[in-house]
Amino acid sequence: MANRSRQTFLKRRKEKERVARQRAKELRRRERAIEKERAIAVPREGDRDIEGIVPGPQEPVWKMADVLTEDERSLLEAAEEEEEART
Repeated sequence: MANRSRQTFLKRRKEKERVARQRAKELRRRERAIEKERAIAVPREGDRDIEGIVPGPQEPVWKMADVLTEDERSLLEAAEEEEEART
């Protein structure tokens, strides 16, 4: 009976490892496909970052935030009224 060489055993082990890697890779692909299907099935309510944004001209920042005193605000409003009266 002839003895098998070491190379034969090494080659067989490499082949088994390659098949195991292929199986693991196929399993990961299937899991990704399932996750994609689940992600598509879940409806999203929208982007929370742009939720309150309204298209078109926006209010001036100084009107939205309380960064101006009453005197400064009244001066700016008076200036805006004058500008509107000119046009």
